[in-house]
Amino acid sequence: MTIPKGWVSIEVKELEDLPCLRFAEKPDRRSSWRLLKEKVVDAGICSHCGTCTICPVDLIILEDRPLDFDPKKGCMGCGVCVAVCPRYKYVPLSGVGEYTEAMAGRSRRFAGQDGAMVSEFMATALEMKIIDVALFVARDEFFRPYVVHVRNPDELLDRKVTGTKYSFASVMPELHRIIKRGDRIGFIGTPCMISGLRKTQEKIPLYRKNVPIAVALFCTENFYWHQLYEFLKEKGADLKEAEKTDITKGNFIVSFRDGSEFTIPVKEMEEIVPEGCHVCQDFSGVESDVSIGSVGSDPGFSTVLVRTPIAKKILDFMIKKEYIETEKAKMKIVQRLCDYKIKIHPYNPEGEKEKSGEQEE
Repeated sequence: MTIPKGWVSIEVKELEDLPCLRFAEKPDRRSSWRLLKEKVVDAGICSHCGTCTICPVDLIILEDRPLDFDPKKGCMGCGVCVAVCPRYKYVPLSGVGEYTEAMAGRSRRFAGQDGAMVSEFMATALEMKIIDVALFVARDEFFRPYVVHVRNPDELLDRKVTGTKYSFASVMPELHRIIKRGDRIGFIGTPCMISGLRKTQEKIPLYRKNVPIAVALFCTENFYWHQLYEFLKEKGADLKEAEKTDITKGNFIVSFRDGSEFTIPVKEMEEIVPEGCHVCQDFSGVESDVSIGSVGSDPGFSTVLVRTPIAKKILDFMIKKEYIETEKAKMKIVQRLCDYKIKIHPYNPEGEKEKSGEQEE
């Protein structure tokens, strides 16, 4: 495929004529995936969000390991992978972000990680017919994550579907796979995934139309499942026997079915933190419609930061139907964690990562 002198908007047949932009790099006979590999993956700043798997020839491989490529698939040079990558020409987002309402909430209908407010938001969005399906991350008996489609709120009564897994999941590839079906999709993800979604929505109108609500999960770091599983097993905590995993007050906690618990300081898990997490400063998911996490709430509640009118509409419906209990969120604690993430993940916008040995006690 010959690349013209000027990188212009093109129509990619494989994406059903959705406009994909050739990115703002002058052609030098390098294919798009090589740009992504050099500027993002080899530079150590890939977040493993999976947004780049929009690739129309499936050249990009997203598995439970660092991002990889299959050049034999034949790159078209369309540039869509770099156009939607939130880490290409990366400028970190940070802080609490803008919000219209902050509160702590607990679902009266579902049991989840804390207040089950992610489940409640999506269940209510389904009930209100704002979405047709929500993409959730379930787990198998080894706590290995996989993506499921939730179309009925009753499906959220399955505890393997709710709760946080602390491992990368292929949510973005699944979104790309189903986006052309016409369903209105509820999206849940870490801050880097939300940024990838927003860049995709900026470039491709269909994603704006078919993803009306995006929920961000508070996040400091994430893990490759196989590394997390083996690390914890070596420490005496077999996730095969686990009921729930949690991160609270700087500790990673595994709760087992027999009622026992295993606790390890998160700072002792540094060896398995992916390098892309070391440059992320967005704790709260500032680009989402609503951000949710346990930080800033009492036990059994979740902090909820409402950022957009659609999220406010869903929250008001939940309150009207008495689906949730509410109390005041402790925003100073949320701000403290946002500041802490900037402190432990300093980043030079020129692309040169810095290391910080400072950890919160």
